[in-house]
Amino acid sequence: MTKLREECGVFGVYAKETCNVASMTYYALYALQHRGQDACGIVVNDGGVFTLKKDLGLVGDVFGKEELKELGKGKIAVGHVFAGTKGCVTPENAQPLVVNHVKGRIALAFNGNLVNKGELRTELELQGSIFHSTGDTEIIAYEIIKERLSAPSIEHALVGAMNQLKGAYCIVAMSPTKLIAARDPHGFRPLCYGVTDDGAYVVASESCALDAVGAKLIRDVKPGEVIVFDAMGVRSLTDHCGQEKMSSCIFEFVYNARPDSVIDGYSVHEARVEMGRYLAKKYPVDADVVISVPDSGNDAAIGYAKESGIPYELGFLKNKYVGRTFIFPDQKDREDQVRKKLNPISSVVNGKRVVMVDDSIVRGTTSGRVVKLLREAGAKEVHFMVSSLPFLYPCYYGTDVPDREMLIANNHTLEEIRDIVGVDSLCYLDLEDMKKIALMDGKNSFCYACMDGVYATEIPKQEPNKYENKINIVEKTKRH
Repeated sequence: MTKLREECGVFGVYAKETCNVASMTYYALYALQHRGQDACGIVVNDGGVFTLKKDLGLVGDVFGKEELKELGKGKIAVGHVFAGTKGCVTPENAQPLVVNHVKGRIALAFNGNLVNKGELRTELELQGSIFHSTGDTEIIAYEIIKERLSAPSIEHALVGAMNQLKGAYCIVAMSPTKLIAARDPHGFRPLCYGVTDDGAYVVASESCALDAVGAKLIRDVKPGEVIVFDAMGVRSLTDHCGQEKMSSCIFEFVYNARPDSVIDGYSVHEARVEMGRYLAKKYPVDADVVISVPDSGNDAAIGYAKESGIPYELGFLKNKYVGRTFIFPDQKDREDQVRKKLNPISSVVNGKRVVMVDDSIVRGTTSGRVVKLLREAGAKEVHFMVSSLPFLYPCYYGTDVPDREMLIANNHTLEEIRDIVGVDSLCYLDLEDMKKIALMDGKNSFCYACMDGVYATEIPKQEPNKYENKINIVEKTKRH
């Protein structure tokens, strides 16, 4: 991996009249493509008839004109983009999931990670449940169906199922007549809803998907809330609201979310600019130019330049038609892909003292190759500013870290990382400054577990927390 990844993005639409909800979902999933590139799917509901299309690949590869035409028109649709861990990228794990049960049918799209899925799955299997996938979505579906046998409605069945679900989850579900959205009581993952000019309600992982379909953001789904969209309008069930301290994932603001999104009232772009500002305040350097590693470092680099007074320039040209570097198994292939994906603009960096800003360092290999490109282009000095803390602890709430022993900060000190990457100085944002940035609304309502090891829930029993903080952070070190 060259970047930590979010696992999924969800979208749903409820229209007043039959229309091309498939196309709306298609454009929304395009806007959410950054949240998952391994698989995608759309299910359209036309008067209770569900038509599903899902497959491995990008949205533009899976859905063409013919596929969207086959989905047809309807009043309700649910969509999903998926990023899987190693071994989980299979057609069976693609979503949405459509389930037929004794009281009808439902379609589910899910984002997050259940920390008690092992116990729930074992219990369900002992009761006779048969699983066709390895993900959490089938577990949620079975729990909803169990509750539906006695619950008065599908939304109340979901409320009941939430008593069993522990961890991070955002759910967009569809029955023959309703669209339902739910967010876990901690609010780990983002979920919001809005309305279009013609009165269609849409719900999505990020507000950028609402923008893509011309919808106006109404508000975020509250932690623990279940929202129902149907012929009666919009209804909110708050049985689980206020039960837990809100713990929104800070890494949504560091990397996961698109910068044009607004999450829980925060502008992602402004939060990243502030991260850059704090870096400049705490770690000033004598330099000639500030550049970013596109695209994840762009906003923080702008903040660093504004605060420091050092001019910000385009230091790399990014070839947007080259695929992700981590999908290439051979190291030389990955190195070649980095060179194809990023090309330094020599006139910007040649003979210059360069401040390079990025959001994180994962394995360090790609960062090292990027620095090498700058050196080859003539950069005299390279000072690496990272707009987050070292990623030291496992995330149990949906950020994909498939092999934590490969995280460079788990195995090396700051000085060692600096030398491995090949920079003149290396500086991370520290936890206290990160919390100050998160206090823009006067309260601290974020999860920093990947950075400080403090978890808001119990961690999975089958996977003990064996990873210790192995890095001794100092404010600043320089190569001599």
